[in-house]
Amino acid sequence: MAVLSRLLRASALTASCSLYAATVRRRGLSLVASEGDLRLPSSAHLSPLGTRKDLTGRNVQWAFLGCPGVGKGTYASRLSQLLGVPHIATGDLVREELSSSGPLADQLRGIVNQGKLVSDEIIVDLLSKRVEKGEAKGESGFILDGFPRTLRQAEILERVTDVDLVINLKLREDVLLEKCLGRRICSQCGGNFNIACIDIKGEDGKPGIYMAPLLPPEGCASKLVTRSDDTEEVVKERLRIYNEMVRSVALSAAGGIPESWPKLLHALHLDGLNREQSLAA
Repeated sequence: MAVLSRLLRASALTASCSLYAATVRRRGLSLVASEGDLRLPSSAHLSPLGTRKDLTGRNVQWAFLGCPGVGKGTYASRLSQLLGVPHIATGDLVREELSSSGPLADQLRGIVNQGKLVSDEIIVDLLSKRVEKGEAKGESGFILDGFPRTLRQAEILERVTDVDLVINLKLREDVLLEKCLGRRICSQCGGNFNIACIDIKGEDGKPGIYMAPLLPPEGCASKLVTRSDDTEEVVKERLRIYNEMVRSVALSAAGGIPESWPKLLHALHLDGLNREQSLAA
């Protein structure tokens, strides 16, 4: 990542739009799944130890994609802790900038509150700054969360670095809406929780979906706040824009974190590593 931030900025000025799906396919390691099933394509060969670093000795370089509210941040954060690789979420970068004072924060506030997508130029600039900070701390590798989200961002990323694996999560839109409206953040510790209990019965041969709420511990229960952009109007607009702009191979996250997390670890051949860390904890 020594020059990634500089290349990101440079490529943002010159990148042309290519088909996003083609960008993902050229990596050859997109994670594919049907409802309730997680599996790697036959071309992917990972092992619990080999997953952490590739043949060049660097840490993994992965990207998590998916609709707003699908759980990218939760999965990426858990894998980040499991593998010791930095989790870089563009949504968090935007929210950090929003908490500051200045003209960019005011500009972003208007965009986010309307459910619009932040421009590629702003996202790339924020990402470049985050990478620079990581370089200064000696970070290696990354798990990107929510980037790339547009055709141009995919082209930029392809020009500047190699992505080993792309994981795209999907859920039904009615479930995504309910999840987004149930999201809560602890104003003290910053923890993310969800008060929604989703229980959709199966019909017409389709499986049902049950997702238990991710409730906070007692100390956080009275300090929960809702994100300003988690309103029904804004979430629907964000989903509409996302569906218009993104077309790629996807995998289902039905069942929520408790059911999908073990499947994801199994698909990535990380079951053994997770057990080792659980025993050591």
